[in-house]
Amino acid sequence: MWPLGEGEVVLGVDTHRDFHVAAVLSVLGVVMETRSFPTTAVGYRELWEWAGRLGAVRRAGVEGSGSYGAALSRFLLACQVEVSEVNRPDRSVCRRRGKSNAVDAQEAARAVLSGRARSRAKAGDGPVQCARLFKLAKDSATKARTQAVNQLKAVLVTADPGLREQLTALRTPALVRACAQFDEREGGDGEMAAVELATRVTLYLLAQRIGQLTGQIRDLERRLAELVRRHFPQLLVLVGIGPDSAGTLLITMGDNPERLRSEASFAALCGVGPVEYSTGGQRRCRLNRGGDRQANAALYRIVLTRLRWDPRTQAYYERRVAEGKTRREVIRCLKRYVAREIFHVVVRPVPVRPQV
Repeated sequence: MWPLGEGEVVLGVDTHRDFHVAAVLSVLGVVMETRSFPTTAVGYRELWEWAGRLGAVRRAGVEGSGSYGAALSRFLLACQVEVSEVNRPDRSVCRRRGKSNAVDAQEAARAVLSGRARSRAKAGDGPVQCARLFKLAKDSATKARTQAVNQLKAVLVTADPGLREQLTALRTPALVRACAQFDEREGGDGEMAAVELATRVTLYLLAQRIGQLTGQIRDLERRLAELVRRHFPQLLVLVGIGPDSAGTLLITMGDNPERLRSEASFAALCGVGPVEYSTGGQRRCRLNRGGDRQANAALYRIVLTRLRWDPRTQAYYERRVAEGKTRREVIRCLKRYVAREIFHVVVRPVPVRPQV
């Protein structure tokens, strides 16, 4: 955190798709001015110049720094401003002061002043942002391909018995290849019923779509793997971590992983940090159901791979089960260990414990 300085002001921004509402507060929490700016390059410069005329801007709270405020956050970070991610205002604030863009912007600045906004915004200007975009396209293509495969099989269920019996026994790859050849035979039989012809055309088009999506998925996987190998080869050395899991965990960290204060904060982001749930004289922890679920799933896949292939992980598993732990409890412990290991490899490359 920047120390408080003379003449310093704090910027708070409530972000939207077409415009941002910004508020500037003094270090004592006095609202100095509030204005609206368009979400353009010119608008960002005008916002920065306007805030600079009111004082020295070293801190800013941006609501939605990962969505509508992503471009503004990158702009402010380039201006050497410490940008904090701000959650939407508390309901108690809405009850007291109402709900407006100006109030939200002022509360964003107050969250920075009070220290409630501790999460630094992701930079989004490096290889991790590229990985996020590649993975976004890959996940979308995978979902669309699954939908197309399901539709192809659903069409086949209601097809003519002769056609259905010809294709039902085929596995999915062979089924897609067979349906992709229907365009060459669709006009061969002049007596073919209109419904059967429409069925063949539909199966052909769906198979073509599946093939195109498969090509896109393979291309995106290749790009993602090359990116991880070029910028984060140390991750791929660890047991059980491939390019897809590495990309998912890097996306959770962001392009500026130094924003994470400790490995416990990264574990909390991945939803593997235990949450204290003590009461009275009892001290206990419960499962953390928050965090990035995609990162949590990546840690789970890594643990399962190690349980199958890594002797040290297998020995650890047997020891903890002998102590009375259940399989699910041991897996949670292993996910926490993997999160710690990845944090030290990426953020603080110092000697750590051997893999378990």
